[in-house]
Amino acid sequence: MIPSILYKSESVNQHMLKLPTCKGLEFIDTSTIVRVEAMSNYSKLFFNNGKTLVVAKVLHWFEESLSAILFIRTHRTHLINKNFIRQYINADGGKLVLCNGECIDVSKRKKNNLLRHLCAA
Repeated sequence: MIPSILYKSESVNQHMLKLPTCKGLEFIDTSTIVRVEAMSNYSKLFFNNGKTLVVAKVLHWFEESLSAILFIRTHRTHLINKNFIRQYINADGGKLVLCNGECIDVSKRKKNNLLRHLCAA
């Protein structure tokens, strides 16, 4: 049994996330997660291959688990992988355009932290 939720896969040297689903456990390569969206007491993960996965975890849990791996909270409902950000638009409070073409709102309270992270990258 794998003791931690986030572990480093020794075979390919990647970070993996262990998530319980209705079918059992899913082991997910965190570099394939584009964003995580809050849906009440659930979260919806969006992957770079276009697939999605809904799990019974709140967004705050993902924020704590993925914070060290290039994820940033941009809104009360969104956690974004910085590797998939294509553009920041400074209009209507701020928006992010992701590599898959999605536009994600940036909250006023999270804007300064986001810009600081993007400029440091």
